[in-house]
Amino acid sequence: MTETFDVVVVGGGPSGATAAHDLARQGRSVLLLDKAGRIKPCGGAIPPRLIRDFDIPAHLICARITSARMIAPSDKEVDMPIDTGGYVGMVDRDVFDEFLRARAAEAGATRRTGSFETLGRDADGTATVAYRPKGAPDGAPPEVVRARMVIGADGARSQVGKQAVPGAEKVPCVFAYHEIVEAPPPGTPRYDATRCDVFYQGKLSPDFYAWIFPHGKTVSIGTGSMHKGFALRGSVGELRAKVGLDGVRTIRREGAPIPLKPLKRWDNGRDVLLAGDAAGVVAPASGEGIYYAMLGGRLAADAAAEFLKTGDAKALGLARKRFMKQHGRVFLVLGIMQYFWYSSDKRRERFVSICQDKDVQSLTWQSYMNKELVRRDPLAHVKIFFKDLAHLFGLVRA
Repeated sequence: MTETFDVVVVGGGPSGATAAHDLARQGRSVLLLDKAGRIKPCGGAIPPRLIRDFDIPAHLICARITSARMIAPSDKEVDMPIDTGGYVGMVDRDVFDEFLRARAAEAGATRRTGSFETLGRDADGTATVAYRPKGAPDGAPPEVVRARMVIGADGARSQVGKQAVPGAEKVPCVFAYHEIVEAPPPGTPRYDATRCDVFYQGKLSPDFYAWIFPHGKTVSIGTGSMHKGFALRGSVGELRAKVGLDGVRTIRREGAPIPLKPLKRWDNGRDVLLAGDAAGVVAPASGEGIYYAMLGGRLAADAAAEFLKTGDAKALGLARKRFMKQHGRVFLVLGIMQYFWYSSDKRRERFVSICQDKDVQSLTWQSYMNKELVRRDPLAHVKIFFKDLAHLFGLVRA
C-alpha cells in the first residue's frame, strides 16, 4: 500500500526543515524530501532574532560580524559599526542546512533524498507526491507517497508552486552567484574578519550589490542581478582582484535565482502551501532570506496544523496573512528603496552617503537585528526623512 503522511515537505532548506521540525514535534507524520548536495549561494548572515527564536546553537556561528562597510561607485567607504555591543552571526549554509534537517529528523520527521517530480491525486482525491530517489536507475518508475497536505519549500522557481499554485511561476528574481574561498591570513589589507563589505557599484551589479562576507575559515564573495547577460562570474573575479583576494584558493562556486517579491498567493485553496523562497519571501534591497525563510516555514507549519485539525482549507491562507502583517511594510519600503537607489551610480553614491548618518545607522541596525520597524524614536525618523530629501535633491554633497 502507498505510504500516507499528514504532510510531505518538498525541499530541505531552512524553510522546509523548519516546517518539518515544527510539525513533527506536534506528533504529525511528516516526510521531508530533499535533494542532496544542493547549497544555495548565500551571504550566510543571521540576525540575533533568528538565533533566539529558532534555538540556533553557538557552534554553528562561524563568524561574528560587528560592522558593515558600504562602498560607493567612487570607492568612497562608509563604516557602520553595531553600536549596541551585539553582532550578526554568520553561518555556512552546507553545515547550517544539514543541522536543520537532522533536527527535524530527531523530532520525528522521515527524511528521504530525492528529486520531486509531480503532484497528483489518488482515486479519493488525496494528494500524491511522485519523486525519484537519489541513485535510482535510469528508467525506474518514481516512488509515490500520499499526503493530506503538501508544503512546497523547493526554492525560487518552485516546481510544486508551478504545478499547484496560480501565479507561482511569475515571481521576479535576482540571479545570485558567489564563490566560497579560503580566508586570507590576518593582517591582509582591505579585509576584516569581523566586517561585511557591501559594494554598491554598477560595474559589479547594475541593479543589486556585490559582497564580501567573512565565514571564519572561509569567505563568501558574490553578486547578483536581474539583467540577463550580465557576467556574474566576471564581476566576482573583478571584485576579488580589486581587493586582493584573487590569489586565495576557491573552494566552491554556486549560483541560483533569488526571489525579491512575495507571491500574492501561497496556497492552492485545497491542500498545498508554499514557504520560503517558493513563496517569494526574500527581502528586496538587502537580499536577506534565512530569517524570513525560517519564519515562513514556521507559519506554514502553524497553518498546516490548523488545516489538519479542522479540515478547513481557509486555514492555509493564514501563513501569508500572518507573514505580511508582520513584515509586509518592511518589504514594501525595501522594494521602493531598491527600485530607486540602485537604479544608477549617481543614486548609489548618494545612498552610501546617507549611510554616514548616525541616526540612519542606529535605526538600520535596530530594525535588522530585531526584525521589526523601530518606532520608539519618532524624531529620528523625521530627521532621516528630511536628510533623505536633501540627498535626493542634491542639497548635500555625496
